[in-house]
Amino acid sequence: MKLSTADLILSPNAAIDLQTHTIFSDGTWTPDQLIEHLLREGFGLAAITDHDRVDTLVSLQQLALEKQFPLLVAVEMSASWKGEPVDVLCYGFDPEHNALADLAQEVARRQRENTMQVGSYLRQNGYTFAGADPSGEVAAVANLPSSAQPHALVALLTKYGFESPGRILRDAGCDFATNEPAAIVDAAHRSGAVALVAHPGRQDGFVCFDVALLDELRAIAPIDGIEVYYPAHSAEQVEMYRDYARKHNLLTSAGSDSHGPDKQLPIQYPVEYSRSLLERLGIQIR
Repeated sequence: MKLSTADLILSPNAAIDLQTHTIFSDGTWTPDQLIEHLLREGFGLAAITDHDRVDTLVSLQQLALEKQFPLLVAVEMSASWKGEPVDVLCYGFDPEHNALADLAQEVARRQRENTMQVGSYLRQNGYTFAGADPSGEVAAVANLPSSAQPHALVALLTKYGFESPGRILRDAGCDFATNEPAAIVDAAHRSGAVALVAHPGRQDGFVCFDVALLDELRAIAPIDGIEVYYPAHSAEQVEMYRDYARKHNLLTSAGSDSHGPDKQLPIQYPVEYSRSLLERLGIQIR
């Protein structure tokens, strides 16, 4: 299919944001709302990187073409390493034919199974839902995008007045379904995509990377780059990741991780922050 970024030429002054999320994963933007916002604010390019949602990319490209807004083909794949989450951003692949789709489908299958197992635990351990059918409530959660399901289970227990929903769900075996970083990078490369470590400096439950950990990860998963510019990164982290990328000839990207109009909004990052990545993807900057 024709892509919305075909033959794209960006000004060096263009504003971009290469990590955003919609209702197709765990965001509250509709794709239409998000693209309209990006147009109003004068963005020259963006990426919708919904977690493990390769199946929506054709429709997103069709919408971007209709609205005449350049939207990169992209996805944020959920991984785990050393017992903690590590997200991998993949850019620049055929939305219709790629090796990432199988990994995404497997995550969706395993997440749904996990959610239904949590529902069985709740029923067997006497968690009642004020007259509502717990099976139906949990089944509705299981039909949500995979990345939204654990959060929705917390909200469900909170809705019915259960204290310590996190503890209850841990006891029930609730978990996020993920893939191995090496498998994601391999699938990305087989798809003609590039793979970058997302928000490497986050400290809220994710692996927080220093130079040694980046070296260790690259030994098992040959990533192409790093999301250097991110709202939660300190100035020291940005400098460290930028220097590391320069030393190892890695691509760099910039993303807000916007999940909705009531949360972090898209950020107008300078195109120069991601020049190497965009030029690798065939986008001209001049």
